[in-house]
Amino acid sequence: MTAVTTATTASPTSASSSPRQVWARTRGLLFALLLLVAAGIVLATARSGDQHGRLDPRSADQHGSRAVAELLKDRGVSIRVTTTLDDTTAATGPDTTLLVTAPNLLTPHQQNELRAATTDSAGRTVLLAADPLSVSALAPGVRANSSGQVAARAPQCSLPAARTAGDADTGGFRYTADGLDTIGCYPSGNLPTLLLVQERGAGDTVLLGSPDLLYNNRLASHGNASLALQLLGSRPHLVWYLPSLADPSAAQDRDGSDDGTGDDRSFVDLIPSGWLWGTLQLAVAAVLAAIWRARRLGPLVTERLPVAIRASESTEGRARLYRKANARDRAASSLRSATRTRIAPLIGVSPRDAHSPSVLLPAVSARLSTAEGGLDTLLFGPEPADDATLVRLADQLDTLEREVRTS
Repeated sequence: MTAVTTATTASPTSASSSPRQVWARTRGLLFALLLLVAAGIVLATARSGDQHGRLDPRSADQHGSRAVAELLKDRGVSIRVTTTLDDTTAATGPDTTLLVTAPNLLTPHQQNELRAATTDSAGRTVLLAADPLSVSALAPGVRANSSGQVAARAPQCSLPAARTAGDADTGGFRYTADGLDTIGCYPSGNLPTLLLVQERGAGDTVLLGSPDLLYNNRLASHGNASLALQLLGSRPHLVWYLPSLADPSAAQDRDGSDDGTGDDRSFVDLIPSGWLWGTLQLAVAAVLAAIWRARRLGPLVTERLPVAIRASESTEGRARLYRKANARDRAASSLRSATRTRIAPLIGVSPRDAHSPSVLLPAVSARLSTAEGGLDTLLFGPEPADDATLVRLADQLDTLEREVRTS
């Protein structure tokens, strides 16, 4: 009599893993995660200094602009740093140059307010790396084209400031205008990266495709310092506008009712490019981790069951699974394969040829003197059409095996 033997609670089973096994399985993933976090901290620390004070006239970092601010002060230009729209518009005037360091961060409402203030001031406005949306609001009639690489370029124009400065590090956005009084300099692909728009009685607007020549680490290269001093020092006063997300004007209504244009920025446009790249890198890392874990599975390994199960119970359990999945093809294939394996030694057929119709069928026919066509359908036939046909097939296979054993 077969009894069910249970495993002792002290010994580990396939259903429960020891702490050592859990550690062995997860230590690789934990190490990779720790390494990723450490690399992120190192990169953030290394780049935090680069991003601090970007284009800030008080910052001595490599991407700050303290050097050009000091040179402007030596020439007698007064500099006022503003971070809110109200302070900026209040400081504009005919003897003032307004430098907008990040026009793309302004909301449509802010851009419209700033445009109205600069039009009435008759001073100079300098826009750094303004994209197509910003240009349409701050410099109507001007179009911004795709950005390019920043490199030393020749002025190739009649603008006195550019001709005096000579070669300068320019690039980024390129600008074109139709029907306006403009001067384009430092072309990239036949389109200027510096555009001066002269407006009657409203001062002028300078669009610079990239702010690189104002950085501390680039100011001494080529004619960057000369060009920066002439663009920003043409008036006795300079308003250095650093747009801030904390500006109260950024929270005002941006439904476009003031100009009828609405806010054309999508959600993706409002996400900084660094976050998009970071999300893409995390997605690639997740895919690589999944591939790495999948390759570690390897072949199946036979394990001892924690309990001894009766053969009848195992058969019934597998049969229920076949029935639940409507896998009559697999059930019939398993029944036929088992029958062929058992009767082959009884009729002198080797186990290697037990599943070969050309070898097995003639041997069975010679033993039982049965028509070979019926044996072919029985031992190598198609999938049963329904459960009743499958049960009938099992009975016929049992009958065939008994006849072979008793013949």
